[in-house]
Amino acid sequence: MRRALAAVSVFLCTSPAMAAGEACTQERAVYSDSDKLFELRFLPVDSQSASATHRFEIVRPGERPALDGYVMSTEPVARSSGMVFNQCPDGDVTGADLAKCTVWEGVIYGEAAGRLNLLPQQGQPAAPEILLSGFGPALVESSAWDNDKDRIAPWDVFTLKGCGA
Repeated sequence: MRRALAAVSVFLCTSPAMAAGEACTQERAVYSDSDKLFELRFLPVDSQSASATHRFEIVRPGERPALDGYVMSTEPVARSSGMVFNQCPDGDVTGADLAKCTVWEGVIYGEAAGRLNLLPQQGQPAAPEILLSGFGPALVESSAWDNDKDRIAPWDVFTLKGCGA
C-alpha cells in the first residue's frame, strides 16, 4: 500500500552545510519518520514576543495540507509542550473550535547522546531524533486525513535528515 513519494520541495542542505562541519540548528531541522512517509520541518519563530518557543509543520509530501505545530515551554517544571493543528480557523476562536482542529498535544522530546531531553532552543544544534509520544495513533483518530484508505500513521520518532533553507 505504500508507494514511492514525489521529490520533496524543501531544499535540503545536508551536503554543503553539514559537510563543512556546520551544525543544523533546531529552527531549520527537517526530520522524517522511519517509513519516510512524513516529514517534520521546524521553522523559525517570527517574533521575540511570541509565546511559542518553536514552530513546525508536519507534511506527507504530495498528499495533504501541512499540519501546523507549536511548542511552548511549561512552568513551573520546564517541558517542551507541543500541539499539532489541522486547518484551524483564523481570528477569534473558541475552545470548542480549537478542540475540533487539534490533532495531537503532548511533550516533545529531543534525543542527544542517547538520552531524551527537552527540545533544543532556536540557534542550538538540532536534536538527532525527536519523539512525539502518541502522535501516530492521534493522527489516525483525527480529522487530518479522513480518507479511510489513506490512514497510514507515522512512528512517533522522527530522525534528522537535513536542514531546511
